[in-house]
Amino acid sequence: MQYLEMRKGRVEIIPMIDIMLFLLVFFIMVTLRMIPAQGLPAHLPGSSTAQQLPKPKVTLALHKDGTLEMDGAVITLPALTVQLHANQPADTQVTIAASRGVPVQDLVKVMDACRAAGVSAIGLAATPLAP
Repeated sequence: MQYLEMRKGRVEIIPMIDIMLFLLVFFIMVTLRMIPAQGLPAHLPGSSTAQQLPKPKVTLALHKDGTLEMDGAVITLPALTVQLHANQPADTQVTIAASRGVPVQDLVKVMDACRAAGVSAIGLAATPLAP
């Protein structure tokens, strides 16, 4: 007499690995989109030779009235020099986002304050002009 034989269930692991890898890639892509580059709205000047710069470590916003912002807080030029000097200035990259109509003298003052702190990598933010 032959009895019904008990079969063990089999778990297919290959489709589960595929699903887990898909979920991992999905969550990485969503996370990258959730962390946008921080910035302040400004009407940047245009440039036909604008190039993509490496991601700046410090972004400064210079407004028409001469106020300077760093990380959303207003900062003075001497305080900027002190703060940049305290954070390894040789490795710091600074990008200055000056609004349209900012006097060139104000821009030069900010650049001088950065150089006085020891920062040599200074970039200017600009929007590319359409050809």
